[in-house]
Amino acid sequence: MQVSSKKLGTEKIGKLLLRLSLPAAIAMMVNGLYNVIDTIFIGQGVGALAIGGLAIAFPIQMLIMGFAQMVGIGASSAISRFLGSNQVEKADRVAGNAYMSIFIISLIFTILGSLFVDQLLTLFGATEKLLPYAKDYIEVIFLGTVFFSFAVTSNNIIRAEGNAKIAMFSMIIGTGLNILLDPFFIFGQLNLIWFTLPGLDMGIQGAATATIISQFASFVYIMSYMYSGKSSIKVELDHLKLKWEIIKEIFSVGFSAFSRSATSTIFAIVVNNSLRIYGGNIAITIFGIVNRIIAFLFMPIIGVVQGMQPIVGYNYGAKKIARVKTGVKLSIIVSTILATLGWIVGEAFPVTIIKVFTQNQTIIKEGATVFRIMIAMVPFIGIQFVGGTLFQSLGKAVPAIILSLLRQFIILTPLILITPRLFNLGLMGVWISFPIADILAVIITFLLIKSEMKKITAEKDTKTKEDYEYEPA
Repeated sequence: MQVSSKKLGTEKIGKLLLRLSLPAAIAMMVNGLYNVIDTIFIGQGVGALAIGGLAIAFPIQMLIMGFAQMVGIGASSAISRFLGSNQVEKADRVAGNAYMSIFIISLIFTILGSLFVDQLLTLFGATEKLLPYAKDYIEVIFLGTVFFSFAVTSNNIIRAEGNAKIAMFSMIIGTGLNILLDPFFIFGQLNLIWFTLPGLDMGIQGAATATIISQFASFVYIMSYMYSGKSSIKVELDHLKLKWEIIKEIFSVGFSAFSRSATSTIFAIVVNNSLRIYGGNIAITIFGIVNRIIAFLFMPIIGVVQGMQPIVGYNYGAKKIARVKTGVKLSIIVSTILATLGWIVGEAFPVTIIKVFTQNQTIIKEGATVFRIMIAMVPFIGIQFVGGTLFQSLGKAVPAIILSLLRQFIILTPLILITPRLFNLGLMGVWISFPIADILAVIITFLLIKSEMKKITAEKDTKTKEDYEYEPA
């Protein structure tokens, strides 16, 4: 499913989107499946409170990913456009600056995170009972930050050159290994069909250990690819020298992706502390379960927009505006179909899904209701994913940042603070804030996409007219 850079500007959009999105979607679903299975193992092997601890630690992992996505997406946008305009040397230099940047960021993050772990977890809403679980997990995760960040950044760069297959295998290797290692590290005994194997009985620390080992495996795979000569990106030592203009480009465009994770962090602080006030440990645990499931439902959509990004970026750089518009329209259609399918499954079988994670009847009953509420507007959410990626692909940082901030920070976070106090809604006010934020964000995103499509069409029309005016008779 490898796509050469030139084919990004010539091959039929539908076929191209399928070839780029399918590997990304598979990889994202496998990665999302790991998060789900990891939570299942922890819930069944350690207990429901451990899932609550995981809910406290998870936003910190998302913040780490946010830094990596910032660098990776910012670099991939520039690389796509440089390849589209046949400026290969500039693309190589962007990649080199991206790798050096993420190494420095990861090192700083690991050191500061390890030093201030208690303060971080308390800030994120950890209760007295949940703090030990969250701390045991995140302390181990910090040790693997550099490997995870490098893999996320590299996967975006690899997709920018049209090789979604390698990015897919990278994620599958890490996730698959993680799923295999989880039960061995978490449980003290593995009861298989024909025999029993001893485990390391490390509990929640075992889940984190399996994670960093798997991240290292992905790191090794990507390094072997980058130095095999098969990549069209050639990073040399000189390319690692940081250039201000390149860093500015990467961070300004990629900041929209980072802001999504950063605002997720602020959102996590607000929601976890609100849940602690209105519902306690049970509410936090329910949110930990439901949030993982919803994240999994979003994975195929993320795969679609990751496939869309190099198509839109390359063709915009090559001034092939009709292909840009077709790519956006098709991505919206596919994303909406996928979101609707996930919504149908979630609304039809909420109890069955929650039961997989825990046997606690209170969590199962309340969790099923919460799940249905939180996914009520999911069928429309694909539009927002496409909108954010569109502006990233065009290199337009300001609207991309606005869309990244829109749902969780601009709309949802204030709603969670305000709605529980309206009519004494309390905990229910927290839950209903999610579908309200979804529909408002989708409406605003749709209007911005429509406006941008008109501007792009006008750009094309103006250029075409000038071309004819200056064309020799």
